[in-house]
Amino acid sequence: MADSGRQSFTDKMGASAKPDSQKSMTEQLSDTAKGAYDSMASSMQPESEKSYTQKAGDAMSGNSNESSQSMSDKAKNATGMNN
Repeated sequence: MADSGRQSFTDKMGASAKPDSQKSMTEQLSDTAKGAYDSMASSMQPESEKSYTQKAGDAMSGNSNESSQSMSDKAKNATGMNN
């Protein structure tokens, strides 16, 4: 089960199972938008706050964070607001 606000694993599998050549332009645009949003949500959510299943799903789809900090924490650190 995906974490709240994230694309479900069944949606991801369904989108990747159907070849782009068989999708309408609307389906392709929708898949691209959902994938981009999910990738952004993955980057914004620290690894420490992800469920085990979400960590596994992100690792399989290539959306796992390389560090435990969220993008917002990285921005705060860069601007000195997280001190």
